Amino acid sequence: MADKHRIHFEPVDIEMEVDEDEYILDAAFRQGIHLMHGCREGRCSACKSFVLDGDIQMDDYSTFACNDAEVDEGHVLLCRSTAYSDCTIELLNFDEDELLSGVPIQEVRTRVIAIEPMTRDIVSLRLQPVGPAAYEFKPGQYSDLKIPGTEEHRSFSMATTPSGAAHIEFLIKKYPGGKFAGLLDDGIDVGDEIALAGPYGSFTIKAGHVLPMIFIGGGAGMAPLLSLLRHLVETGNTRPVHFYYGARTSADLFYLDEIAELGSRLAGFVFVACLSESMDSPPRGPIEIEAGNVTEVVSRREPELGRAEAYLCGPPPMVDAALELLSAAGTPNDQIFYDKFTSPAFD
Repeated sequence: MADKHRIHFEPVDIEMEVDEDEYILDAAFRQGIHLMHGCREGRCSACKSFVLDGDIQMDDYSTFACNDAEVDEGHVLLCRSTAYSDCTIELLNFDEDELLSGVPIQEVRTRVIAIEPMTRDIVSLRLQPVGPAAYEFKPGQYSDLKIPGTEEHRSFSMATTPSGAAHIEFLIKKYPGGKFAGLLDDGIDVGDEIALAGPYGSFTIKAGHVLPMIFIGGGAGMAPLLSLLRHLVETGNTRPVHFYYGARTSADLFYLDEIAELGSRLAGFVFVACLSESMDSPPRGPIEIEAGNVTEVVSRREPELGRAEAYLCGPPPMVDAALELLSAAGTPNDQIFYDKFTSPAFD
């Protein structure tokens, strides 16, 4: 049996127990403590913290998320950190209201009820929980789906809401050689069972906030943004929402009719499709289309970025460009929420 140690978190004054054979972030999930996190693979820096006291070791992480100088100073990524003594850790990024109110991690047996191509490289996978028959999560979060026939998993965001449908929908981008996504063409069929674990992630709408919201997404980043949008309609949101979605061509756009219908039930809603490569054959319907990368379009159309909350989701280059834009516009960090989708190697 692995040795156990105590972890004390500052400045929130929370303590928990951790085993030497588990990561600190996993121990927090196990005990219902909702620490800020993102990829859980040591690549996004969302769980970066500072060791005030104690023996902690990190493994298998990206120096882009925590560079050598930061490690020397005492910074760690909790998703890749193991404690070998009692420790005191300073949380650098946390939501005090959610620390002890996160949704518990669940393990759910699901059945595939639909696999539907949405574009040339994005597929809608719909799963029905069968054991247990319900799955609790917050709109904007993600789940781990086990790759059939292996012990590996891949993480995908939910596009649905817990109350909005009897199924769970994932929008999955297909990459060459993708271990999970590749099975959607040949290997996963309707009726198959897939094990799910979750929910994870902090990309959620915070209760009590009143600022206008700007959604910036691309690719499969549509999934959590669509979940948030559906949730806003379900809860009678009155905050203005401007949704910018980046794609290469009109053939890469999808769910336009539903987005328009949802938007008609919100105050001050705008949806803009941003096409970076071609404006040929634009789709018909009540949507706006502009040429350019999504961040270029946002920069042209949103002069008051510092007075809005921004929700960013998509490939890392898009998210990084949006973060630079928001920083230049003076948007406070506590008004920015983002979820970077990992590279094809980790799809």
